[in-house]
Amino acid sequence: MPRYVLAGDIGGTKTNLAVCIVEQSGRLSVVREQSFPSRRYQGLEKVVEAFLDGKRERIGAAAFGVAGPVIDGRVKTTNLPWVVRATSLGRVIGTKRVRLMNDLEATAYGGLFLPRKEICWLSRGKRRAANIAVIAAGTGLGQAFLFWDGARHRAVATEGGHADFAPRNEKELALLVFLQKKSAHVSYERLLSGPGLVNIFTFFADEVGRPVSAAVRSRMRTEDPAAVIGEAGVDGTCPASVEAVETFVEIYGAQAGNLALTVMATGGVFVGGGIVVKMLPKMASGSFLRAFKDKGRYRDLLSQVPVGVLLNPKTALIGAAHSAVELLASP
Repeated sequence: MPRYVLAGDIGGTKTNLAVCIVEQSGRLSVVREQSFPSRRYQGLEKVVEAFLDGKRERIGAAAFGVAGPVIDGRVKTTNLPWVVRATSLGRVIGTKRVRLMNDLEATAYGGLFLPRKEICWLSRGKRRAANIAVIAAGTGLGQAFLFWDGARHRAVATEGGHADFAPRNEKELALLVFLQKKSAHVSYERLLSGPGLVNIFTFFADEVGRPVSAAVRSRMRTEDPAAVIGEAGVDGTCPASVEAVETFVEIYGAQAGNLALTVMATGGVFVGGGIVVKMLPKMASGSFLRAFKDKGRYRDLLSQVPVGVLLNPKTALIGAAHSAVELLASP
């Protein structure tokens, strides 16, 4: 009898679901997948019902990467008005083997299964069997790590993206003061995310007075502002956008270094999120790694850490699918 698993990657904008078949070799093959606009549905159960409606696959296990802290099989989504419960999903799917994971926990696990061509290495470093840190800026800032238990890596979720932003120089200190006028708590997510890039751009445009091109102002009215800023920053067509992107990359590198030290990630650092893939020329320019390594006495240690950008946008879905396979063997 064929064995099927259901995987999901749940974000504030879209929910991606996939049914995979587990082959005798253990290899996973996608049977079908579909993307749903998250905000059109009242909850994840409704999305899953729509995806499975009328289909004949008998799902043996399911796992979902969800943006938010998972506690006791329950998560209140960070960027959606949903409360997701493993038990209620199990009733919809028809199995008790359901796992809820933080979205970065799923991304971390998925990174282990990517072929080398789907990782762009900013620094090759020295490969070690050790912990691996994962950080990804998107709608918010996700952080997780892969704990090395001596035999294999195990994904561990964190909410470190909500830790206090720590400025490193006068420019970043002025940026912090600017953001404190808007928000009582300035976390790293206030800077390292799509909305965070817009916050940095606004600082340079409105507070510092850097010129903004007419094209950027016009496009920001009708398009995703972060995407417009990122594109103009990489192309060099708008001074405020250029400075915003450069600052974003520097702070990103600094926080990636903080995370690497926190979890002793001598096995490497994975950097994810669609934002950085679009900014790859800037990520590879050197400022990210300079900020990453700039940790005083621990510069030499971080210089040995491999740092790679995850290029596959479905990494979290891949991680959820492999996590579901593990559940098949559970009682």
